[in-house]
Amino acid sequence: MEQVYIASDNIISSLGFTTSENAVKLKANETGIALHTNDTISPAPFWASMVDRQRLDDEFSILGKSSDFTLFEKFVIWSVKDALTSHKIDPAGERVMCILSTTKGNVGLLKSNPFEESRVYLWNTALILQKFFNLKHKPVIVSNACISGVLAISAGARMIRSGRFDHVIITGADIVTEFVLSGFNSFLSLCQGPCKPFDAERNGLSLGEAAGTLVITRDKNLSDDGLIIDPGFTANDANHISGPSRTGEGLYIAIDRMLKKSGKRPGYVSAHGTATPYNDEMESIALTRAGMADIPVNSLKGYWGHTLGAAGLIETIAGINSMREGILYKTYGFSTPGVTNPINVIVENIHKPVGVMLKIASGFGGSNASLLISRS
Repeated sequence: MEQVYIASDNIISSLGFTTSENAVKLKANETGIALHTNDTISPAPFWASMVDRQRLDDEFSILGKSSDFTLFEKFVIWSVKDALTSHKIDPAGERVMCILSTTKGNVGLLKSNPFEESRVYLWNTALILQKFFNLKHKPVIVSNACISGVLAISAGARMIRSGRFDHVIITGADIVTEFVLSGFNSFLSLCQGPCKPFDAERNGLSLGEAAGTLVITRDKNLSDDGLIIDPGFTANDANHISGPSRTGEGLYIAIDRMLKKSGKRPGYVSAHGTATPYNDEMESIALTRAGMADIPVNSLKGYWGHTLGAAGLIETIAGINSMREGILYKTYGFSTPGVTNPINVIVENIHKPVGVMLKIASGFGGSNASLLISRS
């Protein structure tokens, strides 16, 4: 089977504009979730993890005229540009593909749109990306609720294994807008303050905005660490439009199939961990059913909030960085176990080598996805 290597990556979030900037804050266990006031998003103050938008405009000015692009487009373009700086992959190459992961894209334009009407559509974002980077092929859009990021990585790896492409640029982003905030408020699922994944006192999720880019390749010489992406798996339990299966059925199937196919046992799990009562309980059940209750697991939602279509990407990149540096970040906000199955939630940073990482994600509509990163 063709191996798929990791060439480079980037994370833009409230904690920084590069992977290394974010890693420094994660190691220091600093959260980017804070109380914000922004009348264009909410008439009342709200808790969220927000990117420094003035810094984004300042840094974007070296790439183009800021007013020609939406905030969402600037997130994506800046992230891709940074990820492409560390190697010589030409994005305009015939055998280079790009995938964009997002759940909402430019949905904020539905309220106020200074651009052409079609700018709100995701196919238009794909065309803007293609033009900006002179891509040979129109980017593929992956928009499947909160598993979008993990699904996009799996899809990109399959494109390389199929022999169609040598390199795939996988990027993903979502921003906090009035649409997103009011939607989650209507579910009564937002907490006041940073969320507490898997904790007994968790009472909902925190929202966040971020962008991430992962460049993968079939060329081992472009990889500094030799980490590879194994085939990913998905499963849909169709339990409810917004609620996960109470038995963790879909996620368990996605994990079980992956473990049986790969024959590998993870040394670390990067969970979805939204800090909602149902999600965290479901994940603990699925991991226990899969025989992984003893494996160190964390959720990074307490640092970045739930970044929707970017979540699977930036959390996978953070996990890759953990494998590179041999450090597993503690689950911010967790102190007292609050799920019925006693999984091994990381309470303080752990320094240990990890050979195999499992990334899992679950989303609306009963969607679930799993992905393995391992050493070649």
